[in-house]
Amino acid sequence: MDCTQIFIKAKNARRQLINLDDSEISRLLVHLADEAESNASFIITENEKDLVLMNKSDPRYDRLQLTPALIRGIADDIRTVSSLPTPFGKTLSVCVREDGLLIKKISVPFGVIGVIYEARPNVTFDVFSLCLKSGNVCILKGGSDAVHSNSAIVSIIKKVLRQFNINDEIITMLPPGREETEQLLKARRYIDLVIPRGSQELIDYVRRTAEVPLIETGAGICHTYFDEYGDKDMGRQIVNNAKTRRVSVCNALDCLIIHQSRLSDLAWITGLCADSGVIIYADEKAYKALEGRYPEKLLQQASQDSYGTEFLSFKMAVKTVSTFEEALNHIDEFGSRHSEAIISENIGRQTDFCRLTDAAAVYSNASTAFTDGAQFGLGAEIGISTQKLHARGPMALEALTSTKWIIHGNGHVRL
Repeated sequence: MDCTQIFIKAKNARRQLINLDDSEISRLLVHLADEAESNASFIITENEKDLVLMNKSDPRYDRLQLTPALIRGIADDIRTVSSLPTPFGKTLSVCVREDGLLIKKISVPFGVIGVIYEARPNVTFDVFSLCLKSGNVCILKGGSDAVHSNSAIVSIIKKVLRQFNINDEIITMLPPGREETEQLLKARRYIDLVIPRGSQELIDYVRRTAEVPLIETGAGICHTYFDEYGDKDMGRQIVNNAKTRRVSVCNALDCLIIHQSRLSDLAWITGLCADSGVIIYADEKAYKALEGRYPEKLLQQASQDSYGTEFLSFKMAVKTVSTFEEALNHIDEFGSRHSEAIISENIGRQTDFCRLTDAAAVYSNASTAFTDGAQFGLGAEIGISTQKLHARGPMALEALTSTKWIIHGNGHVRL
């Protein structure tokens, strides 16, 4: 399918979007949240058509599944976004030259944003609400695993747009084919920015293929370091939460690093994980510390491949270190610059870890499960950037704007 006309219509629609009043956008989003809840049974019915085609053991199943509670949560996030101040049209700086020339910098929308994602239908609502509030048109490329779910959601969004007499081409869902993805990634004349969300394989493909500027929302290979000064009861709760709260998301724990002086506490720290059926891949020292104290069927010897892996399932690696510096080195080598944590009662050690660890989100004595736009007060997120240019960490409204210089003169000419 040739997507050129779709891209042209999306680019043309951006002008109407920029002219919309923020109060009208907020009213529309509140109405959309209400429609999402009132159409929950329809959305879930369509979602079930996708679910029956996916094995329940697939880590993506959890991300794909929509429930009444999840839809209520999505609606609440949309309402939160509606209440936030618009991020564009802000005056960021003003300079008046001696000759009276006024130079002003303001925030502006990117224009047309393409988002590529896999089996995550909640992203459809999140992306649209954030793009609308920030004045951006969105072109969505969902995965074939969620085609029925995404189609249902987009139909609800377009219905609301028409009710508000707004061009419904400010949101477009492309067909799930690979050809359409490649066209999106190469449409430099029409697309201002591409944001991929999904597996490392997807991220790598987009990075290799894209001619459009992109913001990389990379895989989440997350570590928690239990320091020699860590509280074992706190560690037990944090490790369990970070690993088992929701195993299929990018902020889930993949590797527990433990100081060798605390190996006697390892069985206690991982005890709740055992209750959840977490398979542990332990190095030699950790294996010996867990042998006979962690369920045999859940304990395996680690290999080199156990580290640097985003498991997205009830699996976790354990690495023993002899020094704080060794823990930092392990994170540097195997981390994805997403979310990293330390459990320690030593304030200096906490400070050093937060200062020296290179990641978008760094925690002391807290679960990495909090790396999320809504949890950070952003309303929702369009992704979690692991790069350092433009945006880093959970990306929401502010990250969906660029800048423009406005210059006012009175017949000024440059000598």
